[in-house]
Amino acid sequence: MNNLISVALSQYGVKEVIGTKDHPQILNYFTSLGFDAAKFKDETAWCSAFANWVAKKAGYEHSNKLTARSWLTVGASTSAPELGDVVVLWREDPTSWKGHVGFLIKETKRYVYLLGGNQGNSVSIKAYPKNRVLDYRKLRKDG
Repeated sequence: MNNLISVALSQYGVKEVIGTKDHPQILNYFTSLGFDAAKFKDETAWCSAFANWVAKKAGYEHSNKLTARSWLTVGASTSAPELGDVVVLWREDPTSWKGHVGFLIKETKRYVYLLGGNQGNSVSIKAYPKNRVLDYRKLRKDG
């Protein structure tokens, strides 16, 4: 199995804690990148923090940024995406700065299925309409 997917699946089900407490593993996604956990809650948008944690742990290049669209400059664009490739989606509007990032599980004619963080407030697999895809990115091994 793809190493990125193996690492991401090891986190499957990690979920935000409702209320004032925070899930320690979600905070770890931020701190492992050098961010101060005290500045974040598990309700903070964390899809890119999760993708960075996975890529770093699996030994791949990563954006080291907390915005989903930062992944548009990592790796190489591909028109033939495969299991484990990064998928960057737009949110609200294609020209907005907002987005979402996750790892490709599969695609159908109309949907991409992503394994990602902050999907339904947890690490999960979710379907997104293909018309929201900004790019598919193939990551390179780090170093």
